[in-house]
Amino acid sequence: MADSRSKNRDNDYTSGKIQVLKGLEAVRKRPGMYIGSTSARGLHHLVYEVVDNSIDEAMAGYCTRVSVVIHPDNSVTVEDDGRGIPVDIHPTEKVSGVELAMTTLHAGGKFDKDSYKVSGGLHGVGVSVVNALSEKLDVEVWRDGSRWHQSFVRGDKEKDLEKLGPAEGSGTRVKFRPDREIFTELVYNFETLSSRLRELAFLNRGLAISIRDDRPEDPRDESYQYEGGLAEYVEYLRGSRAAVHEKVLYFETVKPEAEIELALQYDSGFSENTHTFVNNINTHEGGTHVTGLKAALTRTINDYAKKGNLLKKADESLSGDDVREGLTCVLSVRVMEPQFEGQTKTKLGNSEVRGAVEAAVNEHLAIWLDENPKAAKAIIEKSLQAARAREAARNARDLARKKNALEGGVLPGKLADCSLNDPSMTEIFIVEGDSAGGSAKQGRDRSFQAILPIKGKILNVERARIDRVLSNDEIRAMITAIGAGIRDDFDLERARYHKIIIMTDADVDGAHIRTLLLTFFFRQMRELIESGYIYIAQPPLYRVAKGKEAHYAYSEDQRREIVGRFTNGKGEDPKGLNIQRYKGLGEMNPDQLWKTTMDPSSRTILQVTMESAAEADSIFSRLMGDDVEPRRQFIEKNARYVRNLDV
Repeated sequence: MADSRSKNRDNDYTSGKIQVLKGLEAVRKRPGMYIGSTSARGLHHLVYEVVDNSIDEAMAGYCTRVSVVIHPDNSVTVEDDGRGIPVDIHPTEKVSGVELAMTTLHAGGKFDKDSYKVSGGLHGVGVSVVNALSEKLDVEVWRDGSRWHQSFVRGDKEKDLEKLGPAEGSGTRVKFRPDREIFTELVYNFETLSSRLRELAFLNRGLAISIRDDRPEDPRDESYQYEGGLAEYVEYLRGSRAAVHEKVLYFETVKPEAEIELALQYDSGFSENTHTFVNNINTHEGGTHVTGLKAALTRTINDYAKKGNLLKKADESLSGDDVREGLTCVLSVRVMEPQFEGQTKTKLGNSEVRGAVEAAVNEHLAIWLDENPKAAKAIIEKSLQAARAREAARNARDLARKKNALEGGVLPGKLADCSLNDPSMTEIFIVEGDSAGGSAKQGRDRSFQAILPIKGKILNVERARIDRVLSNDEIRAMITAIGAGIRDDFDLERARYHKIIIMTDADVDGAHIRTLLLTFFFRQMRELIESGYIYIAQPPLYRVAKGKEAHYAYSEDQRREIVGRFTNGKGEDPKGLNIQRYKGLGEMNPDQLWKTTMDPSSRTILQVTMESAAEADSIFSRLMGDDVEPRRQFIEKNARYVRNLDV
């Protein structure tokens, strides 16, 4: 039950505030239209939709805590201590506010500007979709001194809203079980949910958010509450990288166009780690607020450097890349009517927000630099070092551009390209070693499959400035072959392949090379991951054969199952059974490599996705950075989850 702490109440928030835009139709027939997919991504989206309602209450000032519980049957409960969904009868729809919110698409108080000035939930599809895609949903409301309950089955009400008795305080509890008729994946991932909830706790200063996993195989419990808000978020994201200046720059301001909150800090690393949000929605595709932020950073730091005679030449200036090297930054804006665009609707389009953000950052950053001259000088010096490295790398960067690569005929010599020119139809395998590369070249379908062998372990870009990155032969070959450029020069439209498949050996070295490649793509070509272009090949671990009959196993369980078939489940060692453990891709002949790993009709490849760029940023910093201690702690914490360690 919600606690009884006193809160500011909005007595005008009644069912009449709920505006009905459209009835709930076809959600169960076409769930992908509403939640993106019926796999793991869509499954977790159900939780986010319910949590978003609680967060909207928090942003409006009426909610102080949110709790999420994963039950043993993978049902989920979300509870908050907000105002509670209205229970009175809607004046035109003639049903309770609870029933209306749960059964009507786009029905909610967030469409009424008096109830919610800003809302993240507007970006979603509403709790009614969660109801429609659940086998069972129960909602309890504490409001106006009473406790109310209503239950639904696959979107239809099981019974009318009923009053259960008196209650102290206010709040809402929603428990739902995803429908097995709809979802192909029904098991929640604790890390995926906890990552998003941690992010929301950082973005909503002081809000207490907890998540508990009651599943017996791995019970877990995490709580998040950050009084420092975005400033604490920046410190969390910076991780073990040494800070260039001790104090995080932080400000919040309210302008007519938007509420703006910013925290930033420079560190000793070479990557830019900027994360932006609009009404708690991660805008990883950018938008007008990001444009304003970047313009203000470049202008203000250049103005300060010139005013203090910190540049060697009068006409010298620092580029945007230069001033953002080693920057960890979180920008959060709250807009009353956000306009989202882009492929995944995570790009802000409101033109007025750019000017508001630019003006705010110009003003507050200029004041901070003046008040912190030692930190300002350190930032300028780091930016100058980046500028010198950029100059040294200019020739190498030019080679990375598709225009020069194609028109100048400088595609890497070891690239075996495909004959098709349509990027949406082609794929490139980045293959570990010349031996495996040779097999892949012989086994591939030359019409649409390109092969690029790489030698050994590429440079760890987490620890290198851009000039070193672009002087690495293997990295330069990848950039040139893909053709889209890197960092600020990156253009997804120029990518020569829409499937980039990492194919490495199934051993420790292969895993290390795969991690180095993923680090490179995340830091230098993140848009490839965000657009779903990066894949990991899944070569078999075993070949199990007897006579002319042979089967391939991609896991230990599959190997045991195949052996069991040969022994009719008796478990004895059959005579003449040959089990080959593949340590390297080069051990397979071209036909085997094609059949098991490259043939689209029979292969398995894993698409690399990124639910949270901020969490991925933190993990890459911990695992691939200079500091050993965070790596040790990560290994100690997660070693018990390892299932198959190849030594």
